[in-house]
Amino acid sequence: MWNRVWSVLVKVTVLSVFVGIVAASGCGSDGNSTSGAGGKTGTGGATSSGGTTATSGAFVATGTMSTVRDRHTATLLSNGKVLIAGGEDSNQTPLASAELYDSTAGKFTTTGSMTAKRQWHMATLLSNGKVLIVGGCGDGGNASSCVLEGSNLASAELYDPTAGTFTATGGMTTARGPITATLLSNGKVLIAGGSGDTSAELYDPTAGTFTATGSMTAARVAHTATLLSNGKVLIAGGFQPVSLMNNTSLASAELYDPTAGTFTTTGSMTTARERHSATVLSNGKVLIAGGEYYKSDGMQTGHLTSAELYDPAVGGFTPTGSMSTERYDFTATVLSNGKVLIAGGYNGNMVAQSLSAELYDSGTGKFTPTGNTLERGLGSVTATLLSNGNVLIAPGDSTSAELYE
Repeated sequence: MWNRVWSVLVKVTVLSVFVGIVAASGCGSDGNSTSGAGGKTGTGGATSSGGTTATSGAFVATGTMSTVRDRHTATLLSNGKVLIAGGEDSNQTPLASAELYDSTAGKFTTTGSMTAKRQWHMATLLSNGKVLIVGGCGDGGNASSCVLEGSNLASAELYDPTAGTFTATGGMTTARGPITATLLSNGKVLIAGGSGDTSAELYDPTAGTFTATGSMTAARVAHTATLLSNGKVLIAGGFQPVSLMNNTSLASAELYDPTAGTFTTTGSMTTARERHSATVLSNGKVLIAGGEYYKSDGMQTGHLTSAELYDPAVGGFTPTGSMSTERYDFTATVLSNGKVLIAGGYNGNMVAQSLSAELYDSGTGKFTPTGNTLERGLGSVTATLLSNGNVLIAPGDSTSAELYE
């Protein structure tokens, strides 16, 4: 759990137990994430871009990353490659290194390193083809400790795919750890949350600078930020950081209006959530799924299977079908057929990650099972929809990776 000190201790203990059992324990997820099963293949006969075979709707092994990463970022570049950057290693030491996944070769190769070691950071592909890397936590720890103990970063940098290098860009006005970064229709990037206060700011790629914008109605960490078809950004859920052992999950939501530069409240979710997913569907609604919640004493917790839809036309949330299993810290990826792939994530015991994956169909409002991931992992994964329609799953606490086909 991001905001519980003892959860970090549990993670360390489990890793020490399994290090001699599982050589590469990727955390399986089939959304826009990459989690691996080095050396294993799925069943069937279709050929993947990584040279393995599988039937449609299956997970297959692909290349191996250069190092173990957890809480990293994965960004699809305009050249079709995927930039994997930062995170923390198996000793919970933040990383500055980065690498590229080539879907044609099915391999990872190293690229230039970031100017700073980062985890819990954000990466955003800009309209000029460069990638903006912002904030994050410069020390090992969970989300609350990053925010409340002052190890958040204010620095930012740009990755240039042509040169294969990172260079510093203007610093944020506020140091931010587990944040959201949303590319707006005007080309600027909205940075919100992760600082313990309500502040937000905009990055201007042309000027290379950050400037303050309107403040959120609530301080949020582990929330979601989703660009709507009307150009506004839906900010939903998360938790308010009060102390390491006292954080309250939020059901409230708000909208950022880029034209006015202000946040205004909108309808609240039916359930308080943090570490959930938020995905824009083809019909313009937003699917909110899973997550966990804490009450005000910080110790009363629940892990969620429920899901709901936000309708921008009415500004409200309504329930939809539930997932088959509890999930938080998972991936949700819109596939080329319009369905949403849900994969990986922690389940209710706070340690094991689910091998199962499922698909959400907006036409029926239901989740149905799809192929299982190849490995059960212990860390945070990323899922990236590739140009060929496959999904790259890059693991946490592992070097193996896999594809959903």
